[in-house]
Amino acid sequence: MSQGALFDEPAQQGVVVLGRDARVLRGFALPWVGRLLAALAEVERAAPPRHMVTPGGLAMSVANTNCGALGWVSDRRGYRYSATDPESGLPWPAMPAAFAELALAAAAAAGFAGYAPDACLVNHYRPGTRLSLHQDKDERDHRAPIVSVSLGMPAVFLFGGHTRTEKAARVPLQHGDVVVWGGVDRLRFHGVLPLKELPHPVLGAERINLTLRQAG
Repeated sequence: MSQGALFDEPAQQGVVVLGRDARVLRGFALPWVGRLLAALAEVERAAPPRHMVTPGGLAMSVANTNCGALGWVSDRRGYRYSATDPESGLPWPAMPAAFAELALAAAAAAGFAGYAPDACLVNHYRPGTRLSLHQDKDERDHRAPIVSVSLGMPAVFLFGGHTRTEKAARVPLQHGDVVVWGGVDRLRFHGVLPLKELPHPVLGAERINLTLRQAG
């Protein structure tokens, strides 16, 4: 079966196989959306999204914040996890129950039992923003899965190989889709193409991505 055919079928099947330990779960988050958005509003009242600075001193185009015991941060000192919000000095907001429930259910559906996420990075994409190819490797366990939840505008997820030069598959993501990757696929390069302006009926011209990780 060709890669193109593989990505054309999942709308009926509900699952896209990206690799031995990587799956797209089509529409999996839809039953949780109301609770997710309500909980997210509370998180962002306590820790508003901001444009973090890269180690090179450039502001990121995607605004983000965190919740959970640990939060991913970036500044001139580098990328790392921190138990406190560098802007307020306070602990990050607690992980909402809806976030944790969805993450555990999605991980189990993708074949990962015993998942214990302690960090959730929340990214806000606007039309034209993107995420360049990168590996998530600031976490302690490089086999525990990442659970990535798409809300709002559609996006094209790039899922590459274990080197930056390997060609990345282009995977369309819609509101409610969840991508889970871990195990042998955990350190694959991935990213997001620049978003097209295709407003969502509820969230408008924005895509919200919840990325749950077992970081500590």
